[in-house]
Amino acid sequence: MARGELMKKLLASYGRDEEFRAVAEQIIDEEERKNNRVLAKSLRRTLESGPSRPSRPKALAPLIPFPEAAGEFVELIEPTRTKQNIILSSENVRVFIGLLKEFRRTEEIQRRGLAVRSKLLFCGPPGCGKTLCAEVFAHELGLPLYVVKLDRLISSYLGETAANVRKIFEFARKQACVLFFDEFDALARARDDSGEHNELRRVVNSLLIFIDRITPKGFLIAATNLDRALDPAVWRRFDEVIWFDQPDRRMIERFLRMKFRNVAVAFDPIGHAHELGGYSYAEIDRISVQAVKSAVIDRRKEVTESDFLAALADERRRRHGSARLTQPG
Repeated sequence: MARGELMKKLLASYGRDEEFRAVAEQIIDEEERKNNRVLAKSLRRTLESGPSRPSRPKALAPLIPFPEAAGEFVELIEPTRTKQNIILSSENVRVFIGLLKEFRRTEEIQRRGLAVRSKLLFCGPPGCGKTLCAEVFAHELGLPLYVVKLDRLISSYLGETAANVRKIFEFARKQACVLFFDEFDALARARDDSGEHNELRRVVNSLLIFIDRITPKGFLIAATNLDRALDPAVWRRFDEVIWFDQPDRRMIERFLRMKFRNVAVAFDPIGHAHELGGYSYAEIDRISVQAVKSAVIDRRKEVTESDFLAALADERRRRHGSARLTQPG
């Protein structure tokens, strides 16, 4: 996009935090592509260190009693983490801003006979922010977050699983909430998988019908680490498919700034961003937290580079052990 157009968008979005930040990120990305790294770094530092506006308190949607028959299959999570706790690509920021705008204009859109996007599929490797994003999204919407307990939903009496799924969808039809299915592939596995039981194939058939017919008052979000295992018919049932990739160098740097923002350090964590390529947010978070704990345990006021490197070495050891477990014996 031309620089002039970006500047106009930036000025037009002033006062609307999410849009302003998304446009600012696009400008910084453009400077980085032009190899204006000093300017890009200065702009990013200014964006990250600028005063953040306090989030306006959002009144949670009123809760209706959860039907006893379905209550054992979900857990109500109070969304506490905000957009300040997550790092998303500029593309995903743009998508989520669009979804928020649609939700806030639901009545106007529906009066024109148009559908509001409300069924989302999150895809990506473990530890890259899918579950956290569902929580942050619920917080921004001011909606309660219900997490589906798949272990209970998938009954040992296979004939009951479809009935259990129906109970949850009936609730989502009435309650304005974010209903979150993690490890969705456990329910929606491809029906042509020769290893699947016939009854599980019938569960997938029922699930497709439920997703097709439901118009949730809030959002239905399904997340999977195994997108290739999903039944092909599942994909078109969702209004949006959002991809969560491993963080790139720029996103790793932003994440490190966020993790050490309020921590006294005797080194520059950003200088180690190049060593974290290929690591997930969950892994980088574990490294950062362990480095801080080392300083606390030793009763030191600052986190040192040695603390960080020791935590990184522990994470590499953990990775090596995980790799051994996945190798054929």
